[in-house]
Amino acid sequence: MHDSPLDQALGLHRVTDPGERLAGVLPQAAQRLDPSPRIAPGEVRIRVDRLNLDAASYRQLHGAHNGDGDAIREAVREIIASRGKMHNPVTGSGGMLTGVVEEAGPESALGLKAGDRVATLVSLTLTPLDIHDGLTRWDGLSEQVPCDGHAILFQRSIAAVLPGDLPVPLSLSVLDVCGAPALTRRVVAGRAVSGLGEDGPVVAILGAAGKSGSLSAAAAADAGASRVIGVVPSDDEAALLRGATGLADEVVIADAREPVRLASAITAGGGPADVTVVCVDVPGCEGGAILATRPGGTVIFFSMATSFSAAALGAEGVAADVTMLVGNGYVPGHAEYALGLIRANAAVRTLFERRVKEVTP
Repeated sequence: MHDSPLDQALGLHRVTDPGERLAGVLPQAAQRLDPSPRIAPGEVRIRVDRLNLDAASYRQLHGAHNGDGDAIREAVREIIASRGKMHNPVTGSGGMLTGVVEEAGPESALGLKAGDRVATLVSLTLTPLDIHDGLTRWDGLSEQVPCDGHAILFQRSIAAVLPGDLPVPLSLSVLDVCGAPALTRRVVAGRAVSGLGEDGPVVAILGAAGKSGSLSAAAAADAGASRVIGVVPSDDEAALLRGATGLADEVVIADAREPVRLASAITAGGGPADVTVVCVDVPGCEGGAILATRPGGTVIFFSMATSFSAAALGAEGVAADVTMLVGNGYVPGHAEYALGLIRANAAVRTLFERRVKEVTP
């Protein structure tokens, strides 16, 4: 069973417990994966040195354990040990990792070779993972987790060789969210060339001072936005975003969970938006994003805290004619584009380096 080329390429042979679903589920949906180090001909084994937990997952773990680093570390260790992958059962999300290629099977199509230092561009929720050191070097108080272990990539996985000109923690943080700016660029550029207005679309970024938000703001401007409205929840975040000169044309302080107030604040800042990008790692932001977007506009949900049923039913309930997109983390060329933004845009790099300093052990 699961010995066909497609099964092997997708990693179905690594599913040891499909959970409550039918046999044959993909690795992401499985309850448990087999992380054993012996690789199939099309697989690659990575010696892992750092995990990057996604923001929604880490926020949930931090809240559930009242900020107790030891308890957070034990929770992550237990998830990995019990599931054979880092798949938060509450948020359904994971993160990504860096490491060095130990072995690449002769049929692997990823173009990797032993010794390559890489970052995975697929979620930890579908990556077989085994930790060897019990996460003893991690204090549990940051999203980035130094560790020793191994992980397995499939034929249909994605990984990028880390650039030599950027620090590893910075590259890891950028690559963790590189799908957001690439998709933002695609959507904004598409509307810019469609004849929408004389000056290009208005773009609102919810969570614009964060990692995915700041890169998305830079991408929106790069793609021809006439106005970028950055939405942040506090004065401190507003000061941080304003300090990143040129990243947002207007900075708005609003709680993205309060739909009417959020929409009013974005309208006062130059909206409503033609494109709204949600990069906020807390639940309950669907309604505000929909109300802040003009009829015929587009909302991109790029947060694992999003309830897609709430988004669909919420738009229906307020008769909102908007297109809603799920950011799936992959757009061709996304890694190169995000790293290029960091190199070329001093404002977003400065903001990113501050964020990385805050979360790096």
